[in-house]
Amino acid sequence: MRIIMAGTLTVWKFNTDTGADTAVETLKNLQQQELITVHDAAVVRWAEGAKKPKTRQLNNLAGVGALGGTFWGLLFGILFFVPLLGAAIGAGIGALSGSLSDVGIDDNFINQLKEKITPGTSALFVLTSDAKMDRVHDEFKSLHAELLSTNLSHDQEAALREAFAE
Repeated sequence: MRIIMAGTLTVWKFNTDTGADTAVETLKNLQQQELITVHDAAVVRWAEGAKKPKTRQLNNLAGVGALGGTFWGLLFGILFFVPLLGAAIGAGIGALSGSLSDVGIDDNFINQLKEKITPGTSALFVLTSDAKMDRVHDEFKSLHAELLSTNLSHDQEAALREAFAE
């Protein structure tokens, strides 16, 4: 029997295209100190002058319940019109984005991310639980990160895992 705890999809935005890469080490350290449980993570880097961002899933941080490339590909495809990580973005994107809304990732959240993640910036996307928020926030504050997040209820996280199980 697998227990799924309510989680948080958190997005940390950085004002440089390398900030998120630097933050990965901080996230690893927080996880090693048991101050946060990382279920899945991905980085978006958008170099100044580039037409689209580069993305990568952080498989070395992902836990047993990782959502996988399909989820990240869909999310990043909707955000940046970049099909990646194995997700086919096409005619069904409207229906799929509607299903994201059902799991707590709504149009307001998507629009906020589109507005904030632009050329010359980067972002760290993390699905977590059991975070000691004051300690996590302090660590990321020192990296000059801007916190954008959407909380997922237990039911929403379960639905998300079910929809994107690989």
